Amino acid sequence: MTIKAPTLNLPGLGVDPLTQRIKEKEKKWKYKIAVLSGKGGVGKSTVAVNLTAALAKMGYFVGILDADIHGPNVAKMFGIGNTDIYAEKFEDGHFEMIPPTVDFMGQVTPIKVMSMGMMVPEDQPIIWRGSLVTKAIKQFLGDVMWGELDFMIIDFPPGTGDEILTVVQSIQLDAAIIVTTPQEVALLDTGKAVNMMKKMEVPYIAVIENMSYLICPHCGNKIDIFGEGGGEKLAEKEGVDFLGKVPIDLKAREASDLGIPIVLYGDTPAAKAFMEIAEKLVNKLKEIKGDGREE
Repeated sequence: MTIKAPTLNLPGLGVDPLTQRIKEKEKKWKYKIAVLSGKGGVGKSTVAVNLTAALAKMGYFVGILDADIHGPNVAKMFGIGNTDIYAEKFEDGHFEMIPPTVDFMGQVTPIKVMSMGMMVPEDQPIIWRGSLVTKAIKQFLGDVMWGELDFMIIDFPPGTGDEILTVVQSIQLDAAIIVTTPQEVALLDTGKAVNMMKKMEVPYIAVIENMSYLICPHCGNKIDIFGEGGGEKLAEKEGVDFLGKVPIDLKAREASDLGIPIVLYGDTPAAKAFMEIAEKLVNKLKEIKGDGREE
């Protein structure tokens, strides 16, 4: 005798509520941009923070998600220390965190920031395995009240690990910005990051060369501390765009200590470079999406 099988209610079948919330939220983010690097020490978070500030200075509404759970620096770079995070409860029982905002006394449109660095003391390590890190990142995507954004910037930890895979499998990135320095070892790892983004089929991939050179404060000469032209050559080799070079700026340390992005700290070579890079990025993304309208 044949009977109808009972309805199964197994974990993993269907779309879970958090995944659904992520899908709904990303519809409100016009451009989703990953900032990553093949190795540490290249100034990736500095680039992410200043790119965010530059876009906000141009009048865009920007959010930045610090996906570096074990080494979060974004909050401090925006002058936000350990702080209370408030949440709103919804009818279905889930809570959504309200991200702190910064506008640097009206210099930029309000920037929404979410980072684990706001939730734990600076000297407290976050000793989590991959599954907990993955859950935290998904909650930062789906359980934060991001609202309407022109740009969602996601700052990743170095390498090509779980954090990047989690985001790429959760949302559709529009661009990946790979940060390198001119050093040979940095370029080797940068190539791996570029090719990972190619495998993930990210529509637009570009390279930024950070700490590209130093202008001597005494004689004004350009000093190539870590070599010259490596980032541009790598971009050409891999067939991706090269967005520009950011010089070593002695005022960057002062700005960082004060929690102010260098693009808002003064008319410096690095500030100019970041603004030019942001403008190039906006124009390229509009070109790709066929959106030449003024916003």
